[in-house]
Amino acid sequence: MPYQFSTRARNAAVDAIEGVIGTSGILQIRTGAVPANCAAADTGTALVTINLPANPLSDAVAGAKALLGSWVDASADASGDLTSNGHFRFYGAGGICDWQGTCGGPGSGRDMILDSAVITAGQQVTILSADLIAGGA
Repeated sequence: MPYQFSTRARNAAVDAIEGVIGTSGILQIRTGAVPANCAAADTGTALVTINLPANPLSDAVAGAKALLGSWVDASADASGDLTSNGHFRFYGAGGICDWQGTCGGPGSGRDMILDSAVITAGQQVTILSADLIAGGA
């Protein structure tokens, strides 16, 4: 049987992850499959780069945090299509990837949802949803 944790412990886990990312985190949206783990080298092309606000996620509720405020890149870095494959990486202090997952457009069912899966260099891109969820419920 997998471990199970109290809501209090799960809230502490997601709070700790946000704490590691810190107050000057960076989010990148990249083409291609998610790397094997956060320690693996970047893959794909960086389409979007967003400097996160000092407090990027909501208070933990039921072991989860949602994005807080607006996450917008006013001008995408490159063009690409996330319809069949795309991922995000959150970088904390020292440029270390601390959180990654899949991303796509509305209805894609991916970990992070953008306003569009097709991105053109220079267009504005808005992140619609992203939840950091602790396991062990």
